[in-house]
Amino acid sequence: MALRHEPTASYHSVQDALRVLETVAQRSTGINETEIARDTGVGTERLTTLLRMLRREAYVEQIADGAYVTGTAFARLGSADGHRQALRDTLQRTLDRLRDSVGAAVYLSRYVDGEVRVTQYADSPATPKVNEWVDFRFSAHATAVGKSLLTQLDHEGRRDHLARHRPARLTSRTITSDRLLLSKLAAQPPTVPVLDLQEYAVGTVCAAVPLTAGSTAGCLALSLPLEHAHRLRRAADALNRNAAPLLLSLAI
Repeated sequence: MALRHEPTASYHSVQDALRVLETVAQRSTGINETEIARDTGVGTERLTTLLRMLRREAYVEQIADGAYVTGTAFARLGSADGHRQALRDTLQRTLDRLRDSVGAAVYLSRYVDGEVRVTQYADSPATPKVNEWVDFRFSAHATAVGKSLLTQLDHEGRRDHLARHRPARLTSRTITSDRLLLSKLAAQPPTVPVLDLQEYAVGTVCAAVPLTAGSTAGCLALSLPLEHAHRLRRAADALNRNAAPLLLSLAI
């Protein structure tokens, strides 16, 4: 199975952020914004936005003279000891913040060993997670999470998945035709959120955006009750804009 590599805006932001981080890490005594711009080639306006994001995520911090040094989150993720737990904690903090900002339950999912896995999520009493009435591993054809992950596979990878998990009708809106589903997956632009409008569960709408790190397909998703469907597109766009911090954490 191969992945389709179609860089998104978040991917480009992460590449620039990694260059900035590498530059800051090389100067243990601190480096100012002008020097970072010169060494990385990142424009001033874009650099200001990246540094704001890196400070918010605690990857860099500003010292008394205004110079930048690496922050606590970068130190935790860069350490071999406890890296997995540090990554999980960092991702959870970002998911919690994203849940509050978009006003929806949010999910982080990966495609591992040929299966859909929701690895972390953030919900609350005000933003409950979707009722998993059919295991997400068997319902990729009907969920925004599953379809976002499948769009990142090549054609043979998608066919293999559907051969192992035959599309079943979960609601009246569920697509069960392999041909139609494969056609829709192939036509899905990587920069546009995948939507699930009651295909998985009546009364629930969802959206997902790709979050590919290395050789593993991933996605960031949200769910809303049907009465909030009018907010789905706006929330999905916000999800897309805010995917970079999660992708950055996975890339470090």
